[in-house]
Amino acid sequence: MTILKTLDTIATLKPIARNRLTLVEPEYQTVQQLPIEQVGTIVEVYFRESPRYLVEFADLQGREYAMAVLEPHEVLALHYELSLTS
Repeated sequence: MTILKTLDTIATLKPIARNRLTLVEPEYQTVQQLPIEQVGTIVEVYFRESPRYLVEFADLQGREYAMAVLEPHEVLALHYELSLTS
C-alpha cells in the first residue's frame, strides 16, 4: 500500500456523506454529500494501524468549502508527472 503524504492531490472514489464533512463556506451548507471524483488536497496524515487523511476540498477560486477525514480505500492519488520508477 502506498502511503500518501501532505499536499498530495487526490480524487474521491466514493461519495462522502454529509455527516463526515466539515462544510466551511455558507453557500455549501446544503450539500448532502461529495460526489465521486471530487478533487482535494491532503493537509494532514494520521498514522494508526492504517493511515487516514485529512483532505481539503476547494473551488476554482481556491476557497475551501469542505474538509473530511478519508481512508486509503476512499481516495485515488492523482499524478501530474510520469514516474519512471516502479
